[in-house]
Amino acid sequence: MNRIVEPPLPLVPAASGEAYRDAMARLASPVHVVTTAGPTGRIGLTATAVASVSDAPPTVLVCIATGSRTLAAIEANGVFCVNALPGGCDDLAETFAGRRGIDGEARFAGAEWGRLVSGAPVLAAALASFDCRLVAIERVATHSLVLGEVVAVGGAGSGAGLTYRDRRFQTV
Repeated sequence: MNRIVEPPLPLVPAASGEAYRDAMARLASPVHVVTTAGPTGRIGLTATAVASVSDAPPTVLVCIATGSRTLAAIEANGVFCVNALPGGCDDLAETFAGRRGIDGEARFAGAEWGRLVSGAPVLAAALASFDCRLVAIERVATHSLVLGEVVAVGGAGSGAGLTYRDRRFQTV
């Protein structure tokens, strides 16, 4: 049922990109490393924009900058894994965010990795890992919404999680 608000709400000016980023920085977001593997090797990135979509079938959503090399690799490989980072993995998050000057395969040197069904790298220490088959990519503004059907789950399942708030990593 639609509801009409009387009188209509006044239109407000759109927020600037800077104001929007500042407001979003106040929210705590879980930190993940999203990975993929294929003929060109392993690649991954740090992501905070990750959400559950459905449990029938199990589906996750990841937002990735459209120009990302990892996004291009996910499109080419058709698989990816979302690894929820435990507390204390700040350095791993910084590495996969590209802030350590380490790129490509070298990013995987700092942790133990395995595989589940898809072949995408799974972090052994992850709180939870969602091994996915790519279902769809929808481009929206500067980012792409990446939908994956979860084909396997893994992860340690216990301990504190790593979050990002006020432009820094925190353990909760």
